[in-house]
Amino acid sequence: MRRKTTRPTSATAAFERALANPDHPKYVLRLYVTGMTTNSSRAVANAKAICEQHLKGRYDLQVIDIYQQPVSMSEKQIVAVPMLIKHLPLPLRRIVGDLADTDRTLRALDLKQT
Repeated sequence: MRRKTTRPTSATAAFERALANPDHPKYVLRLYVTGMTTNSSRAVANAKAICEQHLKGRYDLQVIDIYQQPVSMSEKQIVAVPMLIKHLPLPLRRIVGDLADTDRTLRALDLKQT
Protein backbone atom coordinates (compact mmCIF):
# COMPACT_ATOMS: atom_id res chain seq x y z
CA MET A 1 0.00 0.00 0.00
CA ARG A 2 1.32 3.36 -0.99
CA ARG A 3 1.60 6.02 1.66
CA LYS A 4 0.17 9.41 0.97
CA THR A 5 2.61 12.17 1.78
CA THR A 6 1.39 15.55 2.79
CA ARG A 7 3.15 18.68 1.70
CA PRO A 8 3.45 21.57 4.13
CA THR A 9 1.09 24.44 3.58
CA SER A 10 2.50 27.59 2.09
CA ALA A 11 2.32 29.30 5.50
CA THR A 12 4.26 26.46 7.13
CA ALA A 13 6.85 26.55 4.37
CA ALA A 14 7.20 30.32 4.75
CA PHE A 15 7.76 29.96 8.51
CA GLU A 16 10.43 27.29 7.94
CA ARG A 17 12.24 29.47 5.39
CA ALA A 18 12.05 32.44 7.74
CA LEU A 19 13.72 30.48 10.52
CA ALA A 20 16.51 29.18 8.28
CA ASN A 21 18.70 32.31 8.41
CA PRO A 22 18.73 34.03 11.82
CA ASP A 23 21.19 36.78 10.72
CA HIS A 24 18.83 38.07 8.04
CA PRO A 25 15.42 36.77 9.05
CA LYS A 26 12.63 36.60 6.56
CA TYR A 27 9.61 38.63 7.55
CA VAL A 28 6.20 37.00 7.29
CA LEU A 29 3.57 39.75 7.08
CA ARG A 30 -0.20 39.68 6.58
CA LEU A 31 -2.09 42.87 5.71
CA TYR A 32 -5.84 42.76 6.33
CA VAL A 33 -7.89 45.25 4.30
CA THR A 34 -11.52 45.98 3.42
CA GLY A 35 -11.86 45.98 -0.34
CA MET A 36 -10.19 48.78 -2.26
CA THR A 37 -11.15 51.68 -0.02
CA THR A 38 -8.85 54.69 0.14
CA ASN A 39 -7.31 53.58 3.46
CA SER A 40 -6.89 50.01 2.25
CA SER A 41 -5.26 51.07 -1.02
CA ARG A 42 -2.93 53.40 0.85
CA ALA A 43 -2.01 50.66 3.34
CA VAL A 44 -1.20 48.22 0.51
CA ALA A 45 0.98 50.78 -1.27
CA ASN A 46 2.75 51.80 1.95
CA ALA A 47 3.34 48.18 3.03
CA LYS A 48 4.83 47.29 -0.35
CA ALA A 49 7.05 50.37 -0.35
CA ILE A 50 8.33 49.69 3.18
CA CYS A 51 9.02 46.04 2.36
CA GLU A 52 10.84 46.85 -0.89
CA GLN A 53 12.92 49.58 0.71
CA HIS A 54 13.79 47.89 4.02
CA LEU A 55 13.29 44.14 3.50
CA LYS A 56 14.13 43.60 -0.16
CA GLY A 57 14.28 39.89 -0.92
CA ARG A 58 13.46 38.74 2.60
CA TYR A 59 9.76 39.21 3.12
CA ASP A 60 6.51 37.41 2.44
CA LEU A 61 3.64 39.92 2.31
CA GLN A 62 0.13 38.62 1.84
CA VAL A 63 -2.80 41.02 1.41
CA ILE A 64 -6.10 39.60 2.68
CA ASP A 65 -9.41 41.26 1.85
CA ILE A 66 -11.73 40.48 4.75
CA TYR A 67 -14.76 41.03 2.50
CA GLN A 68 -13.61 38.06 0.41
CA GLN A 69 -12.39 36.00 3.38
CA PRO A 70 -14.58 36.96 6.37
CA VAL A 71 -13.61 33.85 8.33
CA SER A 72 -10.01 35.06 8.59
CA MET A 73 -11.23 38.16 10.45
CA SER A 74 -12.54 36.22 13.42
CA GLU A 75 -9.75 33.61 13.34
CA LYS A 76 -7.02 36.24 13.55
CA GLN A 77 -8.97 38.50 15.92
CA ILE A 78 -8.99 41.43 13.53
CA VAL A 79 -10.81 44.29 15.24
CA ALA A 80 -9.79 47.18 12.99
CA VAL A 81 -8.61 47.48 9.41
CA PRO A 82 -6.31 48.02 7.72
CA MET A 83 -4.14 45.92 10.02
CA LEU A 84 -0.64 44.60 9.37
CA ILE A 85 0.40 41.57 11.40
CA LYS A 86 4.07 40.61 11.64
CA HIS A 87 4.14 36.86 12.27
CA LEU A 88 7.90 36.40 11.92
CA PRO A 89 10.40 37.13 13.22
CA LEU A 90 8.92 36.99 16.67
CA PRO A 91 7.50 38.74 18.62
CA LEU A 92 4.17 38.99 16.84
CA ARG A 93 3.15 42.60 16.19
CA ARG A 94 -0.09 44.25 15.04
CA ILE A 95 -0.11 47.65 13.37
CA VAL A 96 -3.44 49.37 12.71
CA GLY A 97 -3.77 52.08 10.09
CA ASP A 98 -2.60 52.93 6.60
CA LEU A 99 1.12 52.66 7.56
CA ALA A 100 1.73 56.26 6.44
CA ASP A 101 3.88 56.94 9.52
CA THR A 102 6.94 55.10 8.24
CA ASP A 103 9.04 55.64 11.39
CA ARG A 104 6.31 54.19 13.61
CA THR A 105 5.85 51.24 11.26
CA LEU A 106 9.58 50.53 11.13
CA ARG A 107 9.78 50.61 14.95
CA ALA A 108 6.80 48.25 15.21
CA LEU A 109 8.48 45.86 12.77
CA ASP A 110 11.72 46.07 14.81
CA LEU A 111 13.56 47.57 11.83
CA LYS A 112 14.43 50.82 13.57
CA GLN A 113 15.59 51.56 17.09
CA THR A 114 13.62 54.08 19.16
